Amino acid sequence: MPQPARGRPRSFDRDRALLEAARLFWRRGYSGTSTRDLTTALDLSTSSLYGTFGSKAELFEEAVRTYAERYREIHQHAVAEPDFGTVVERILIDSVHEFTRPADEHPGCLLSSAAMADSTSTLDTSAYFAELQNANEQALLVRIERAVKGGELSDDTDAGALTGLIQSVWHGLSARANLGAGREDLLATARLAHELICGRLT
Repeated sequence: MPQPARGRPRSFDRDRALLEAARLFWRRGYSGTSTRDLTTALDLSTSSLYGTFGSKAELFEEAVRTYAERYREIHQHAVAEPDFGTVVERILIDSVHEFTRPADEHPGCLLSSAAMADSTSTLDTSAYFAELQNANEQALLVRIERAVKGGELSDDTDAGALTGLIQSVWHGLSARANLGAGREDLLATARLAHELICGRLT
């Protein structure tokens, strides 16, 4: 007997579906992921896929924004800390925990994924991520400048260079996580970087 057409399961989990879609996009890029790939992975019919997410392009954009925006949230929460040492600690330590989240909760590192080299007609992924990174760096720069003016950091602190250093460590942790470095290894690196940065400047 023919199998009934797939629809939207009664127990449909949108977050879980988004995670599965992100895994495909991260691995194959936007162009390399077909609608058939998505309906198979998400166990949805084509009509249910479109009814839930609007289109393949909208699903891609939601996946990118959902997981990339976590990086912005980490920086926003960090720069709101009253103590500069805690700012650095939260950016590095919280990011390591984000980079190394279990596979059943996270699709992987967007920075090194196939999605970065691909895009839709409305979302240039590389440009979007560059804007996100620039916003994070600017928020950190403003916080460092405030720390210098408020006496938390020495007067001769180069705010731009310090911002670049912290962000370079951030990118290095992300790259190492993508290459398979474990959480404890990355946390040890992050803590040492925090100790060296804050010990030198405060």
